[in-house]
Amino acid sequence: MKFETQLQKVIQRNSNVTSYRFNRPDGFEYKAGQFLNVTLNHNEKELSKYLSFSSSPTEPTHIEFTKKLSDSEFSNALRNAKLGDRVKIDAPYGKFTFEGEYPKIALLGGGIGITPFMSICKYATDKGLNNKITLFYGCSTPDDVVFREEFEELAKTNKNLKLVFTVSRPTPNWKGKTGRINDDMIKMELPDFKEYIFYACGPPPMVKGMEAIIDTLGIPKEQFKIEYFTGY
Repeated sequence: MKFETQLQKVIQRNSNVTSYRFNRPDGFEYKAGQFLNVTLNHNEKELSKYLSFSSSPTEPTHIEFTKKLSDSEFSNALRNAKLGDRVKIDAPYGKFTFEGEYPKIALLGGGIGITPFMSICKYATDKGLNNKITLFYGCSTPDDVVFREEFEELAKTNKNLKLVFTVSRPTPNWKGKTGRINDDMIKMELPDFKEYIFYACGPPPMVKGMEAIIDTLGIPKEQFKIEYFTGY
């Protein structure tokens, strides 16, 4: 579906990650984990980018994407965006989705690759799904953990959602895991890991690393879904 919509809200998630919400048109449907193509007008030219939904299909009034802002022209256009600005959207795309079809899923996220997992976790919580979901999310520092409060709120409501946050450069008051996501961490948190479908999303090097871990764990390829996410 191709449509034009207006910028409804801008939410600063951390120092360099921002969410952009737009009015959701009547009749527009998508699945948790899918992505969209956004076209902005900036300096009299059109700029387009594929970005994952960070909103859930259960949210009727808006759609949202979340981006790590870089020095790119597209990021600069977003920095200058004002409420009410119109954008063109072409969506939905992608098969990196979850609608409750697997009893147990493990989500392996790194950096800004967390966005489709926000969509999936919110969808499962809003729908009251009984599926077991474990989110492993690795970042450099505690401040880099995007949606931390939002995920923690979801986990309070959804007793089937387990959060495993890990950082490679912890602060003295950090109470989560440290280091990168690895096979030992997965085995410790998920003793029944072979019963899970694994999803991995993040920068290409991180996803390649997750592929190696899945191989080490002996997980069949048909139980592993990947989405490369540059975020630039």
